[in-house]
Amino acid sequence: MTDFTPIEIQDKPLFDEFLRKDPPQVSELTFTNLFIWRHHYQPAWLEWKGCILIVFHPQKGSVYGLCPFGPGDKKSALGILCKEIAKQTAEGRICRVGEEFVTRHVDPAKFEVVPDRDNSDYIYLTKDLINLSGNKYHRKKNHLNQFLKNHAFEYRPLDAELVKRVLGMQESWCQIRECVLKPDLLAEDFAVHEALIHFEALGYQGGAILVNSVVEAFAMGEMLNQDTAVIHIEKANPDIPGLYAAINQLFSLNAWSRATYINREQDMGVEGLRKAKESYYPHHMVNKYTLIPK
Repeated sequence: MTDFTPIEIQDKPLFDEFLRKDPPQVSELTFTNLFIWRHHYQPAWLEWKGCILIVFHPQKGSVYGLCPFGPGDKKSALGILCKEIAKQTAEGRICRVGEEFVTRHVDPAKFEVVPDRDNSDYIYLTKDLINLSGNKYHRKKNHLNQFLKNHAFEYRPLDAELVKRVLGMQESWCQIRECVLKPDLLAEDFAVHEALIHFEALGYQGGAILVNSVVEAFAMGEMLNQDTAVIHIEKANPDIPGLYAAINQLFSLNAWSRATYINREQDMGVEGLRKAKESYYPHHMVNKYTLIPK
């Protein structure tokens, strides 16, 4: 078997081909996500009989794998992946595994299947995020209207010229949040930087809100599968009331109005983030699990 190799930008066409043949449900499985977080998770990959196998070597924590994807025999590929992980760590795990994969490809006699609520994805109806209709969205609509009423602004799709200005906004955001003192935010800052400097090569969509010609909010995402877009990053100046509601609504409207659903990824068990994601009333969750070989 050929050795596992680090993910590089030139691997995108192959990953995209495999993901097109086997459309994912979980937010982790896009090339953009794997690539921009590669310094934090240090993924290595291998093509094996019609499947791509991925092993993460995170800066903190144990080695683990992602579920194999591609048109090949994923049940057999899962066994091969577990053997590879067993060479590197005593605690072999496959993480962020979607419910559909568990149902179709996991033998419960061979794996303990442990729910992973903190990493399960929030899925929203796109029309809900655009229209904010009904009593349950009354507060969100008020926040949006507060921003629209009080600020002259411009929404712009991300392009190569705008990338530099978004990089400046991210730098300012990190200064406000003191990213340099917080490892998780510092890792995210690096991921955002990687996404922006590789904007054209990665091919995702982005949007930004400019107030007085200054970028004050931005978001980036891409289609995850035929009917679902996934939002990778969303940032806004916390000192501008209603701005987070505005970038959420405007990016949904301008970039994803043809998608049925929007996947806004997980809350990672962070209480404030969970509260924020639940406040938009998800249509459903993509439940994820950790597989532990018995």
